[in-house]
Formats: sequence, structure tokens, C-alpha cells
Amino acid sequence: MSESSNASPVVVVTGANGLVGSRICAVLAERGVTVRAVVRRAGTGPAGVEEHVGEFHDPDFAAAVAAGATAVVTTVHPMGSDRETQHRTAVEGTPVIARAARDAGVGRLVHISTAAVYDRSPAAGDVDESSALVGEDADDYAATKRDTDAALAEVDGITRVLVRPPAILGPGQTSVWNTLRPAAIREHEEARHALPEQTFSWVHVDDLAAFVADVATGDVAASADPEQGPVEGECAAVNVAAGPATVRDYYEAVTGALGVEPVWDDGPAWTGRISADRAHGWGWGPAVDLDQALAEIDTGLRG
Repeated sequence: MSESSNASPVVVVTGANGLVGSRICAVLAERGVTVRAVVRRAGTGPAGVEEHVGEFHDPDFAAAVAAGATAVVTTVHPMGSDRETQHRTAVEGTPVIARAARDAGVGRLVHISTAAVYDRSPAAGDVDESSALVGEDADDYAATKRDTDAALAEVDGITRVLVRPPAILGPGQTSVWNTLRPAAIREHEEARHALPEQTFSWVHVDDLAAFVADVATGDVAASADPEQGPVEGECAAVNVAAGPATVRDYYEAVTGALGVEPVWDDGPAWTGRISADRAHGWGWGPAVDLDQALAEIDTGLRG
């Protein structure tokens, strides 16, 4: 089904019970979209959607869940797993559902990538979608996310959008920056060390989900210019980042709520910014500002 069809949108979302996937499902459902939520365990999908239990990298399951859909959104990456698992699931697995979507005539594939694919060493400066990517000495997460993007770029015949957020703020049990990182800071002194002037690039999960929903449903129209919208049949990356912040901003909010002291280290740090000019050209703008996002962290930790 092409994105120009007048039929109501049907969007497949993998990792539908995760922090990002669940928010995307909620936004789509609120807009009246039929959501096919892909999860691995029955009963774990969000409310108000169609739950589909299976492995998105199984070709038969991928073909079945993509049939008749207008868009597919992929959010799964086994962060924290060993490199072999990350490669097998993401680099090898994500193109399976991408090819199934293409073969089913799906209009768009939206993949949640990460700004971690960019070189953000101290001398890197500002970063946009044309900037250099990490090298082979990168950590497992950045390297396998980079390689997943490259693999999806090879799946022709479908419009592909690689959404690259930096740190994703927002409450949830699996939230790295609202839950998991603060837990480490609470429990381990070494986790309280940071370079205070280093850039802390971030976006709130609700703003990210709204953008992904706009792209997946075609509210962001196709364009011949990637600065204005997805290019039909091509693969385009787009950074989604909110306003400026430093590591000091984040650590002071977390340690203040926890009642512990940050430990400021000296050393070279990246002080550039993640440009979201392309996302702005696609009509996106963040609704959650830094004060709101940090206050949400504070409330959650004190509660």
C-alpha cells in the first residue's frame, strides 16, 4: 500500500513495550491510527492497540505483520548486550522486517537510530546529518547502530527515515536517563564522575514520539529535498534534538534529587551541538524544554 493511499493508516511498531516504542504506539493510537504492536511476550503490548507476538527478524512473521500496513517503525536494539547479540538482532535482524515491508508495498520505514553514530570527540564541533560517523574503535552500541543504519540504506524500494535522537529523557522503568543512569549514580561513586562543560544533547520521549508519528503517518510530506522531508524511495537521516544543555545541568539535577554530590573531572570534552535544522525543516519543534525535563527527573527520583 503506497503512502498516497486514502486508506486509514496502519502502522507496525516493533519494541512496542519499550520506552520509545510504547510512546509511539500511544501517540499513533490517539490519532486514530491502527497500530500493530510487535512484542515478544503475550500481554506486554500497550493498551488500545493490536498485539502481535513474535520475532520481527523472523521472515514469515515479518511478512505477516507487514501485510497491508502503510508504515513500519522499528525501535528495537538490545543495548547492553554483547556485540554479537547487538549485531545479530539489529544489524542482521532489522533489515529482515525492512525487506518484508518493502515487499508488502509499505510506504515508509522509520527506524529509531541514535546520534551516538556520529563522531563526537572533543574536536568534532557541531554535528549534522552529513557529519563523520564513529570509527571501528567505537563502543558496541554506537558501532552496531551505525552498521544497522548502513544495512537499512541498502534496502531499496521503500522510503526509509533514520531518526537520530541523542539522550532520550522521559519516565519509564527502562529509561536510561530518567531511571537507569540515576540508579547507578545513587549506588556507585564512580558513576558520579563527569565532565561538567561537556555538551548534553537530549530530546524528550514525547517530542520524539510525536515526530516519528508525523513521519510514519505521512503528516510530513515527501519532498525532493531531504531538508524539507523524506525523499520517496530513498534513505534519509534526520536528527531530533532539543535545546542546549551541559552535563552539569543533568548531573546537578540527578544528584540534587538523590542527595549525593557530583564529582567534576577535568579533561577534553565535546562542546558542539547536534543540529536539528533538518527536523525543523520537516515541521518539527520540541514542546518540552530543559527545565520541564529536569523537573520531571527530580520529581520521579524524589517520589
